[in-house]
Amino acid sequence: MNIFFIIDILGLISFAISGALVAFNKKMDVFGVLIIAFVTSVGGGTLSDVLLGNMPVGWMENIMFSYIILGSAIFAIIFRSKINYLRTSLFLFDTIGIGLYTLLGIEKGLVAELHPIICIALGTMTASFGGVIRDILCNEIPIIFRKEVYATACILGGITYFTLIQFPIKENFVLVISGSVVIAVRLIAVKFKISLPNIYSKEM
Repeated sequence: MNIFFIIDILGLISFAISGALVAFNKKMDVFGVLIIAFVTSVGGGTLSDVLLGNMPVGWMENIMFSYIILGSAIFAIIFRSKINYLRTSLFLFDTIGIGLYTLLGIEKGLVAELHPIICIALGTMTASFGGVIRDILCNEIPIIFRKEVYATACILGGITYFTLIQFPIKENFVLVISGSVVIAVRLIAVKFKISLPNIYSKEM
């Protein structure tokens, strides 16, 4: 089975649960939970497919993706009392999602034979855009626009990927290490309260 197909599936599950958790926090009904879970899962991939001219976009060509998102959202609804009481649940699922989707976006860029810098940008957008849509629909300032280390983690993971492929390392190891860098950077930044500098003074 293609490693990127597995990454896509795991990313869908992670982001679907992430979206469902945000919807729970906003006290949405079942339909709202399903919609937020769906757009969180496919938002980034849809953007990258549109930018690359891949039509119809990926999730429209394979109904299994929709079933996976629906199943993940229903799982989150059924077990919400188990996973929603921890504030860290949303953070963890979202972090895993961006780690996986960064790699997926980079792979799409490589298939299109784009420059590594563009591939990293595409990976960052693929990882972040679903969360942006989720937060906007839930009336929140998207995480990517706050001081938190979010897109930066994706960029560092992308740089790691293109650095490692210069060496005789198996692709699967490169993917695991690069994705782990994204997740680790995000976890460390939150754990130690590391953030990007604020350009506004307190007086403002």
